[in-house]
Amino acid sequence: MITVPIRNESPYDLPQYATSQSAGMDLRAHLENPMTLAPMERRIIGTGLYMALPPGYEAQVRPRSGLAAKYGMTVLNAPGTIDADYRGEIGVILINLSDKDYTVKAGDRIAQLVVASYENVSWQKQEHLADSSRGASGFGSTGKQ
Repeated sequence: MITVPIRNESPYDLPQYATSQSAGMDLRAHLENPMTLAPMERRIIGTGLYMALPPGYEAQVRPRSGLAAKYGMTVLNAPGTIDADYRGEIGVILINLSDKDYTVKAGDRIAQLVVASYENVSWQKQEHLADSSRGASGFGSTGKQ
């Protein structure tokens, strides 16, 4: 477990895990007034949260399955990446993929936040790469016979 400094300018509790094995924590809309998204409309919705991730970590903003399945609401750039050196407000780019208006109210759970470690890469240029059983097959090719 890592400790992450966080500033909360919303009236809501800090994000927390719903169960002991949850990967994500819910993010809530920090709005002064309800916001209605028309079909195919997208908006950035603030959370009132600011954090300082340690080097080697990112936070991923992901859709909530219930919002997607029930209402067609999802995170447009899923997963959205929050880099360790970003200090601005965590925003969620929501899009309404349904055929009906959807209203987001203050405090609504609008996305999930997953904190994950990553490795930086040092490229090593090569003229040829080692062969593999898969080769260059991609875009739905695995599992085909």
